[in-house]
Amino acid sequence: MNVTIPYQPRKQQAFIHKELDKKRFSVLCCHRRFGKTVMLINHLIKGCMTSKNHAPRFAYIAPTYSQAKKIAWDYLKFYTKNLPGTKYNETELRADFFNGSRIQLLSSENPDSIRGIYLDGVVLDEASQVSRELVDEVIRPAIADRKGWMCLCSTPKGMNNIFYDMYLKAQSDDKWFLYTAKASETGLVDQEELDAALSVMGTATYNQEFECSFIGNVKGSIYGDLINKLEDERRFARVPHDPSYGVSTAWDLGYNDATAIIFYQNIGHAINIIDYYENSNQAFPHYAQILKEKDYAYVEHIGPHDLDNTDFTTGRTKREVAYQLGLRFKVAPKLNVEDGIHAVKMLLPRCYIDVDNCSKLINALRHYHRKYKEKDNIYSAKPNHDWSSHANDALRYLATGLERTNLTNKQLFQKDYKYEFTI
Repeated sequence: MNVTIPYQPRKQQAFIHKELDKKRFSVLCCHRRFGKTVMLINHLIKGCMTSKNHAPRFAYIAPTYSQAKKIAWDYLKFYTKNLPGTKYNETELRADFFNGSRIQLLSSENPDSIRGIYLDGVVLDEASQVSRELVDEVIRPAIADRKGWMCLCSTPKGMNNIFYDMYLKAQSDDKWFLYTAKASETGLVDQEELDAALSVMGTATYNQEFECSFIGNVKGSIYGDLINKLEDERRFARVPHDPSYGVSTAWDLGYNDATAIIFYQNIGHAINIIDYYENSNQAFPHYAQILKEKDYAYVEHIGPHDLDNTDFTTGRTKREVAYQLGLRFKVAPKLNVEDGIHAVKMLLPRCYIDVDNCSKLINALRHYHRKYKEKDNIYSAKPNHDWSSHANDALRYLATGLERTNLTNKQLFQKDYKYEFTI
C-alpha cells in the first residue's frame, strides 16, 4: 500500500530527519518560524509507520495542554488524513493507526499523570519550559525497555532549565545529535522581516528568538559575543585531562562568599580548562584536600593580590597559611576590573572548556553582566556582583597571572646580559 503524506521537508529539515534516525537522543535549538513542530509531527508519523515493535507508542509533549492542542493537533490530523483507518480521539488528543501504532499529544503540567507509560519515541517541544522531573523521572524510564528515542526541541529561554543542560550535554557526547538553526544561517525568514523584528524586539530578545542565543535575555552581557563564538567553534566540548602536561589553578578566595578554583592546562597556545570547583564557608584545608584528591600533577597556583593581606586573628597572611598546606601561590597583579576583563577577552579565544566538569563556569560566563541604570539610561561601569562573580574573578586572575608570566619571560629573554665577573 502506497500512501503519500502531504509533507515536503525543507533541506534543513530533511537533514535533521536523517540524523534523528541515527541517534537515540537529540537536541534541536531552532529559531522561531523554523517549522520545527511540523517537522517533528511528521517524524513521529514516520516512526509509527516504520516501527517493528508491537503496538508502537509515540508522544508529542508540550509545556501545557493548551499549547499541545493549539500548536500540534491540527498538524497531526492534516498530515495523517490520507492514512486509511486512522481514528482520532479529540478528548485525549490521540491518533490511532491501522497498524496498531499511536501518537498522543501530552503536556508537562502534571508529570505524575503520564507515569508508567511506555514509548518508542518522544518529542519534547518548547523543551526549555518543561520540568527536569518530567525528563528524568517519567520520559527516560518510559523509553528504556524498548530503547526508544527522545528529541528535545526549543528556542533558548535562559540557562536555568533542562533544555540548556541537555544542550551542554549534547555538545560533549557523541551519542547525542545536536543541531542549531540560526535565522541568519538558514535563510528561512527573509532579511526584511528579520530587520523589522530586530527594530521592534531589540538586540537581546532578537538574538534569543532568532539567533538561538542563551544569553539573549541577559542584558548587559560582558562576554556574550565571545561566548557565542566559542560555542560556534565547538570550544565548549569534552576536554579531557592530558597526563603528559601539568595542571595549574587560578583562585578567587572567599569564605562567606564562594571560593572558586579553575583547573587548566597550558598546551601550546591553547588553554584547556578541564575542571572547576566552587564552595563557600570552608577554610583553606578543605580546598587543599580537594586538590590533593584530584589525580593531577600541579605546576603553579595563581591567586588574587589579597593573599598577602595579614589575618589579624592569626598574624599570618593567606599565602603563608596556604604554603603550610603545600600550596605555593603566585599572586596575580593588582589591576582594575576593566583591565582584568580585557585580559579575559584576550584569553578566551585560546580556551577550550570542558562542558561536564565546568558547566557552572560556563553558566557564569554567560550570565556575567553589567547592571542597567534605568535613571541614567546606561549600564554601570562595574559588573553586577552576584553568583557568577566568583568564577569570573578566578578567570580574571588566570588571565592576568598568565599574562604576567608571559611578559616576565619575554622581558627575561630580551634582556642583554653580559657574561662578566670580577676577581
